[in-house]
Amino acid sequence: MQIGPWKWSGVAGLAPMAGVTDRPFRQLCSKLGAAYTVSEMVTSNPELRHTRKSQWRSDHTGESEPIAVQIVGTDPEVMADAARYNLDIGAQIIDINMGCPAKKVCKKMAGSALLADPALVEKILTAVVNAVEIPVTLKIRTGLSETHNNAIEIATIADHCGIQALAIHGRSRAQKYKGNAEYNSIRQVKKAVSIPVLANGDITTPEKAKMVLEETGADGLLIGRAAHGNPWIFQQIHHYLATGKQLPPPDSETFSRVMLGHIQALHEFYGPNSGVRIARKHIDWYLHGYAGVRNPLSTEILAANMRELLTIEDASLQLSELEHCLRKLA
Repeated sequence: MQIGPWKWSGVAGLAPMAGVTDRPFRQLCSKLGAAYTVSEMVTSNPELRHTRKSQWRSDHTGESEPIAVQIVGTDPEVMADAARYNLDIGAQIIDINMGCPAKKVCKKMAGSALLADPALVEKILTAVVNAVEIPVTLKIRTGLSETHNNAIEIATIADHCGIQALAIHGRSRAQKYKGNAEYNSIRQVKKAVSIPVLANGDITTPEKAKMVLEETGADGLLIGRAAHGNPWIFQQIHHYLATGKQLPPPDSETFSRVMLGHIQALHEFYGPNSGVRIARKHIDWYLHGYAGVRNPLSTEILAANMRELLTIEDASLQLSELEHCLRKLA
């Protein structure tokens, strides 16, 4: 799998997810085997570039290459300007978001709402590709709804416009994250275009990763929600594809070290106040995943401690109580 000059070290990368794939999480997933990572979506609106949230999302200090930045918007020239701006601050790949189903994004006719207007899609893709000399990629869904599937049309436009890789989530905009992802559309797109195609959606296990690769013919995979609380999934997938054997889940010591390191990195990146709040969802994901692969007693211990863990306001106390909970679980 290769995007422009950037060759992947494996087949599975981290999908961009708003509110999740910040710099600490991208760095952790890269360290644990993700072959590729993409930033949270960054607004193309120049008036919002200097907000605290945009500054966090534009911070790529210490990240491994390539630096891939996802931009979102509806105006071709504004999107082109956003691509140039992000290139100037370190982007090495620009990814265009036409896959987000969130209401607040779609009501502005951005994200997956753009799939309703192929002519505008072509204008945006052409403007961005012509604006920068680095690879431009695109993330889409299968269409607006199950009865309005235009993935092949959009993919063909992308191919003709010079997009260098296409990621497809196997759901429509209307589905959001409900139901099951389908892979037939991805297989059809792969047959219709000459550019690399990345499959995304419901790839939750190494076995599912192998099945999706075989069923779609995709060149690579993007892992989204399955990485929540489980950044080890990338090395698990790569090991299974290479050997046909499962890697065991991380032992208690490794799990605790990685989780605590991630939470501390969030505190350092966002500051103690915002870091504590942002860390809560990761704590929830990690600990429920931990309990799920061990024994019923873990679930009982977790239930007794989770309420307190998710209401703590102090960074040091959050870490110390989390360590205490992990010792109980171990």
